[in-house]
Amino acid sequence: MPPSTVDAAIRLTDWARCAGCAAKMGPADLTRALKSLKRLSDPRLLVGHETFDDAGIFQISPEIALVQTLDFFAPIVDDPYDFGRVAATNALSDVFAMGGEALTAMNIVGFPVGKLPLEVLSEVLRGGQDMVHAADAHLVGGHTITDEELKYGLSVTGTVHPLRILSNASAKVGDVFVLTKAIGTGILSTAAKRGLLPEAERAMLTASMTTLNRTASRAALAAGATCATDVTGFGLLGHASHVARASHVTMRIRHAAVPLLPGTRAMIEQGALTGGAARNISYLEPLVDWGRTTDEMRAVLVDPQTSGGLLVALRADRVAAFMAGVPDAVVIGEAIAAGERAIVVA
Repeated sequence: MPPSTVDAAIRLTDWARCAGCAAKMGPADLTRALKSLKRLSDPRLLVGHETFDDAGIFQISPEIALVQTLDFFAPIVDDPYDFGRVAATNALSDVFAMGGEALTAMNIVGFPVGKLPLEVLSEVLRGGQDMVHAADAHLVGGHTITDEELKYGLSVTGTVHPLRILSNASAKVGDVFVLTKAIGTGILSTAAKRGLLPEAERAMLTASMTTLNRTASRAALAAGATCATDVTGFGLLGHASHVARASHVTMRIRHAAVPLLPGTRAMIEQGALTGGAARNISYLEPLVDWGRTTDEMRAVLVDPQTSGGLLVALRADRVAAFMAGVPDAVVIGEAIAAGERAIVVA
């Protein structure tokens, strides 16, 4: 890739009040806002907003359904090119989380004209375009507005076979849950903004957030999965709770098995927590049996993720086949009969 033309002294996270998906509206507020909205009945609308799935799905033929999503946020990393890559990877993930393939994308931009050099915007857009191309999709346009805070993301359209959809609502008792990326991005990005995160951990954070979930999505479909979600702003347990409730099961999470990005525990000890985590834990309190979980592990399990991995439900006899294609994936729990709580942390 060509070198950046942007002054290295410009720190994009200085322009962000909330970094990445930590800026996402809390699930409790979002639920209240959506509660009064009535869905227009149409048999072609296969997935709407009711189950908090990652994207909407609308059938246009017996073999093709559109997958539609959008996502944007303020900078979570300082380098403009990397910010573009992270934001684009995060937006594309919603299509992969539904079992789809991305076709086209459109830029969404808010930019503080006159306060940041236009070269910053060029680099953000270059990073986003490179990830769209890496997903074998096409960038076809977009929309920009002036804004006091830099924001960037994508609206993405993809396709999926109507009978091969991954959704929140199809986990079954006995299924095993597999997580494809380590978590901790909210904690680590907060630490990076405060100048606490060592360069090695910063590089691994960026590498994780710029890894497309396409391979994991394809592996899930090949293994016969019908249920998946990507782990983003509501944290691991927030997104897990959507799966549990939509599927009418309880999810048992083995907290010791949950993989963490390097440096996560150390940064918790230094107080690198987000406001999004506080919103998530408030929403989850009536939904989770925390058992003997430590405060440290609670902080990790509700940490808002940006461009996190897929949480995939699989039959136990299909886990090995899936992990052959996604070797970094980790089994973190299983679906049990629905109980009083959506999630039990063991």
